Amino acid sequence: MRRLPIVLVVGALLPGCMMGPNYQRPTIDTPSSFRFEEPQVADTANTAWWKQFGDPVLDGLIAEALANNKSVRIAAANIEQAAGVLTTTRAPLFPQVGYSGSAARHRLSTQGPVPVGSSNPESSFELLGGASWEIDLWGRIRRLTESARASFFASVEARRGVILSLVSSVASGYIQLRGLDAQLEISRRTLATYAESLKLFLLQFKHGQVSEMTVAQARTQYATALATIPQIESQIAQLEHALSILLGRNPGPITRGKAIDDLALFAVPAGVPSQLLDRRPDLAQAEHNLIAANAQIGAAKALYFPTISLTGAAGLTSWELHDLFQGPAHTWRYAGAITGPIFTAGAISGQVAQTEAAQQAALVTYEAAIQTAFADVANALVAHQKLGEQLDAQRELVTASRDYTRLAKLQYTGGYTPYFTVLQAEQQLFPAELNEQQTRASLLSSLVTVYQAMGGGWVTEADKLTGAFDIGTNKTPLIPFP
Repeated sequence: MRRLPIVLVVGALLPGCMMGPNYQRPTIDTPSSFRFEEPQVADTANTAWWKQFGDPVLDGLIAEALANNKSVRIAAANIEQAAGVLTTTRAPLFPQVGYSGSAARHRLSTQGPVPVGSSNPESSFELLGGASWEIDLWGRIRRLTESARASFFASVEARRGVILSLVSSVASGYIQLRGLDAQLEISRRTLATYAESLKLFLLQFKHGQVSEMTVAQARTQYATALATIPQIESQIAQLEHALSILLGRNPGPITRGKAIDDLALFAVPAGVPSQLLDRRPDLAQAEHNLIAANAQIGAAKALYFPTISLTGAAGLTSWELHDLFQGPAHTWRYAGAITGPIFTAGAISGQVAQTEAAQQAALVTYEAAIQTAFADVANALVAHQKLGEQLDAQRELVTASRDYTRLAKLQYTGGYTPYFTVLQAEQQLFPAELNEQQTRASLLSSLVTVYQAMGGGWVTEADKLTGAFDIGTNKTPLIPFP
């Protein structure tokens, strides 16, 4: 029995084995290149790309959103929560030390036997300090810690994903807003032109110079433009409200900067498909979830083996308070305990099966996320490429429609064609001009989508604007990692 403490201590010092599989990144079928690669690319994946639009107002809105957005703050709180879970989970790796104290007075019934030499009633006083330690021979606690650490980093990547989405949403929303502003300006200008034409035709009809049909045609044009304006104004207001929420404000107006035609188009970021695994926060988050699920297998398998724990206590106990700190009042005890399963009716094997299935689900989720990421980039690149071609064609259409309208008006004024020809030309020009601005806004937004799909170190640049500490770095570590 005297050798038991020595045996237990030696056993605790021996390096324990780790149950379960060690994580290895799965082999991924990565394409060598993107299907619709751009010929002109720039090494801007790690810079604040939105500043290349050249609009200080947009820069300010993005900075405001990163500082005040509620989703970013929620994601930061989730990181704090995951850090707390990690701290709690790894705590059993170290001895747990505590203390206790008690003071009591009690009286025994005189109807029964009273111990010889004892007083009745009597007092008791106790002051103890104790320690306990579970020896992690099979790596259960270490696997749980590994899982909690991976979950912590998954929450970090989730926050980075929120930042990526936020910057992209603010930039796209602002671009769409400026596009709607341009469409509203075109609609109001067109409405003013139609109003002048209608006023002129009403005057000419009064003097018998034009038919009532011509007046009706001019009124139709005017009503069409008039009905378009409230639709655009409604879209503008709703988009302003959505942007206000992203900025952390109550719904309200949004400051404008450069016009949609003055926003610069710049090159897409350079990159290869294999870099997405490290660039995109959602992929990193999915991999950390896979690491966490993989570690849970080892924690479950460790339950098959016995648990060894050491406990000890030392302190003072006395029947009289004034004797509590005397030499005879000293007391101590230590013990070792071992517990293990014999028959659990599948309780442990069921847990192992659950963790293995969860790991397979996390693996498939990770693989699916990678394929989705490749598709996101491919779709963003082809959309950006084809929208550029569409904008060129739309510009040609606007130019041709303006020439058609000018010539139709000249012929109508000269009496060579009816007003219907002018009406037909203007009916083509008005939507063509609206579609040109809409296509330009879509082209600029597609550039934003490319950067969002490809991810990159620019998320770290955006993260700096949130005022948060650098998580996982040596600058301001959130918690120490053993």
